[in-house]
Amino acid sequence: MTTSPSLHDTLRDRVVNGEFAPGQRLRPEALRKDYDCSASAVRESLFRLSTVGLVDFQEQRGFRIPQRSPTLQHDLTQFRILLESEGACRSVRNGGVAWEARLAAAHHKLSHIESRIGDDRETSMLLTLWTEAELEFHQTLIEACGSDILKQTHARIYQQFRQQMISSDREFAYIAENVEEHRSILEAALAHDEALLRQRIHDHLSRNLLPKNPGTAEA
Repeated sequence: MTTSPSLHDTLRDRVVNGEFAPGQRLRPEALRKDYDCSASAVRESLFRLSTVGLVDFQEQRGFRIPQRSPTLQHDLTQFRILLESEGACRSVRNGGVAWEARLAAAHHKLSHIESRIGDDRETSMLLTLWTEAELEFHQTLIEACGSDILKQTHARIYQQFRQQMISSDREFAYIAENVEEHRSILEAALAHDEALLRQRIHDHLSRNLLPKNPGTAEA
């Protein structure tokens, strides 16, 4: 039998990495066969995922994958930029050499995996590893910020953001840019240049924002 934590983590990874189509119904009675567990255990995990926005739940209609929403992705992107920019700058001030070493190591791992994404023979196998490595890099970027609430909120926003992003870009068109952008974030952090670090984080995520209407003034 699959234990509840493993079941929850595996379901979360499948949901975040786009294994189910937007709007697809998730049936506990069918999913339990994948994990050799009870339908009630699957239902409990799906309820937990619904509390953090990764699954939609409605009485009488059950569980579904959220629909693709450019507006939601825009809002998640804005919030993620705010959280990461503040968390990263605080980490620069507080982290020290040990934090810098962990950040460099996390970047090295991510860069290696990202260089393999896009190869049709490997992408599907590497998708979960890629998500884990990118999350590790961005979490390490903010880990010395000194605020558990900021880090916990970032983790939830990241997973929703990732789910929306993968559902909209199944061709992984931005991998080459990602490699360069992650490197530039690392360099700004190691240089302790907070203004540049904020700009690099914004540049990395801004393609997920909705375009401004012509004539809209900058906030």
